[in-house]
Amino acid sequence: MTTPPPQPYSDPFDGTPVNVPPAFHVMLKPRGAICNLDCAYCYFLSKELLYPGSRFRMANELLENYTRQYIAAQRGPEVTFAWQGGEPTLMGLDFFRRAVALQHKYRRPGLRIHNALQTNATNLDDDWCRFFREHNFLIGVSLDGPQVLHDTYRVDKGGKPTFDRVMAGVELLRRHSVPFNILTTVHAVNAAAPLGVYRFLRDTVGTNFIQFIPIVERDNATGFQEGERVTLRSVTSEQYGAFLIAIFEEWVRHDVGHVFVQIFDVALAAWSGLRPGLCIFEETCGAALALEHNGDVYSCDHYVEPNHRLGNIQDIPLIDMVGSAQQQRFGQAKRDLLPQYCRECAVRFVCNGGCPKDRTLTAPDGEPGLNYLCGGYKAFFTHIDGPMRWMARELRERRPPANIMHYIAAAEAELQRRFARAGRNDPCPCGGGQKFKRCHGRAS
Repeated sequence: MTTPPPQPYSDPFDGTPVNVPPAFHVMLKPRGAICNLDCAYCYFLSKELLYPGSRFRMANELLENYTRQYIAAQRGPEVTFAWQGGEPTLMGLDFFRRAVALQHKYRRPGLRIHNALQTNATNLDDDWCRFFREHNFLIGVSLDGPQVLHDTYRVDKGGKPTFDRVMAGVELLRRHSVPFNILTTVHAVNAAAPLGVYRFLRDTVGTNFIQFIPIVERDNATGFQEGERVTLRSVTSEQYGAFLIAIFEEWVRHDVGHVFVQIFDVALAAWSGLRPGLCIFEETCGAALALEHNGDVYSCDHYVEPNHRLGNIQDIPLIDMVGSAQQQRFGQAKRDLLPQYCRECAVRFVCNGGCPKDRTLTAPDGEPGLNYLCGGYKAFFTHIDGPMRWMARELRERRPPANIMHYIAAAEAELQRRFARAGRNDPCPCGGGQKFKRCHGRAS
């Protein structure tokens, strides 16, 4: 499976041909790295050092310039403005009212405009939620699980816990019927409690959409993606694989079609012969850029650092930077520098070597560029192969993948009946090759 090549496109300013991807995405940082929290593992807080003396507020003129350029560069029927940080709500409601007004000003006939905002939810009130509801914002809330797990690393500037404030924000979103999803980072602490985290998000928070983002934090003095060491806060590869497997086993029995876990959706797309649809699992990258508060454009949200600065939209048209040779090299390096060990892997079709920012290891043959999470990814994607094949077949036959829950329940009920009939010296019905008394019959 290959990513479609960039397509020729005329620059909206001077008409010159430029190569840009079929679609691209920009994360806006209107407040830069400024945040009211001080999460221990946050990779973005250190980016404040790139802009000494800055006010860290996107100017109105820059907002309009970006809105015009971004809409003009999109060739599809819809465009999404993604607001991130730092904490984007620190810009205040008036900024976002202007943003929506500008989107309507530059919207061409038939174009659908969406807004997605990632927040820690501690600043939300009724006014914010009414605005989100009125303008159909999709809100992502950062929440790391139950209180004791969330508050381990997600603290405010005074080192105080934030769980209660986040949950109050979630309740406001729910009260105003604002659609939201949960972004949960998986780190050294909550990785040990996969079902506790998942059931809390599903049953207590009541979310139907969850992203699990592994914390792989480089241990260096620069805050850039360099060096091979990671911090002790980082999840290990084995922990991450076991975390995903445990949650998958719960989900595939009870929640298919009801709870949507991003990495499970990505996997089902890949097993169905489609592109994964998430940048870290695409064969190449480079179509997800970042825009800082002053107009600087970077190759990726995880590479906001001098070597990956493409320019400033006040000097260079956005579309030129997206289609630049520098950005194309950045995106193609993900594929071109993939170790042979990965190229020969059975699950490469879904993994594609993972995010380049996590490629800190060497392969068994000594070739550099192996993903820090390789072992966990391989364990997880290998484990889910059977169920994914089953659900992909259901999709091809135009049947709901949720049918797998009935299939598994029936198969497990039949296995229990076979256990009940098995003699102590009979082969164990599980198929493991041992006698029943030494396998599943041991407990009885």
